[in-house]
Amino acid sequence: MRFTLEEAVEKYELNTFRAAYAICKNRQDAEDVCQDTFLAYYRSHKEFDSEEHLKAWLLRTAVNKARNVCRAFWRRNRESMEDDYAWALATAPPEESDLLREVMCLPDKCRLIIHLFYYEDYSVREISKCLNCSEGTVKSQLHRGRELLKESLKEGWNND
Repeated sequence: MRFTLEEAVEKYELNTFRAAYAICKNRQDAEDVCQDTFLAYYRSHKEFDSEEHLKAWLLRTAVNKARNVCRAFWRRNRESMEDDYAWALATAPPEESDLLREVMCLPDKCRLIIHLFYYEDYSVREISKCLNCSEGTVKSQLHRGRELLKESLKEGWNND
């Protein structure tokens, strides 16, 4: 099974962008990652077993490329000229902005797993396959992320 590039972009652009944004925390970097992901799809002549297999491949490719961007020397040694969260917060519904702000402040591993589980509706098994780690690791990172969110949201609630 193989979609045309236009069909793949139309169907999965938002998913790959969100996954990249969850890692990069920067709109421009996430857009670059998204473009690189679809360029890799275009260059590969891989046949996929199913639509879910294609989606997983695109998300995995986006995650790998986003991590590479974050590890780049120039990225680690530059100062951001913008509030990296501004775009995500501006596009989120008002009732979700506080939660999204807290999710974006989580450590990288927890943030990615929380994003895949809650925003992309992946199961623990699917996340473990996508990230090439054990289900136990996914469960523990998910638990850790939930605990960190619970604490940070509780502090915010108590301060109001």
